[in-house]
Amino acid sequence: MSFKSKLGQAVLPAVVLASLALPALAHPGHPGGEPVAAGFAAGFTHPFGGFDHLMAMLAVGLWAIQQSGKTPRALWLLPAAFVLPMGAGFALGLAGIALPGVEAGIALSVLILGLLVAFAVRPPLVAGMAVTALFALLHGHAHATEIGDASQALTYAGGMLLATAGLHGLGIAGAHLAQRLSLPLLTRSAGAAVALVGLVILVG
Repeated sequence: MSFKSKLGQAVLPAVVLASLALPALAHPGHPGGEPVAAGFAAGFTHPFGGFDHLMAMLAVGLWAIQQSGKTPRALWLLPAAFVLPMGAGFALGLAGIALPGVEAGIALSVLILGLLVAFAVRPPLVAGMAVTALFALLHGHAHATEIGDASQALTYAGGMLLATAGLHGLGIAGAHLAQRLSLPLLTRSAGAAVALVGLVILVG
């Protein structure tokens, strides 16, 4: 396969992702918006409802594959460093404990995670997990402030965390497929598209 063909296959998904992202950057339930329904089904579907959460979670999966080339344990430790702190952030939000700059932090998480994938940055695993965990706290806190019925918080959290792990898995699967096709540029292009979403959220 020629370089031009590989480049076209790599850039096309990024363009598609970016074009889909622009009209759907925000979703109901963020602070100041309408609360969302509670329960397992609501928690499971909610991460799919906005590109800020969706892109960040996919980016973690993409980054985990990139990191696993240097440190195999990163394949599961990076996603775990998002899922578990996200649950902690959810608990903080549910308890009414405020975190500073949640919305800006979520937008930054999309931008920074996208850039990390786009440039295939491979820091020490502990540092990568710390960055991931910090962003996950903010995402979890935002989800807690969106819940409509706190009496169903546990089932909502269960659905939310399961969906989050699934989105990480999708990112891992996509990056793994790109590796098998010898198209690492495909993964990096997807990271660039994620970063573009984060940038649009920040300036929007």
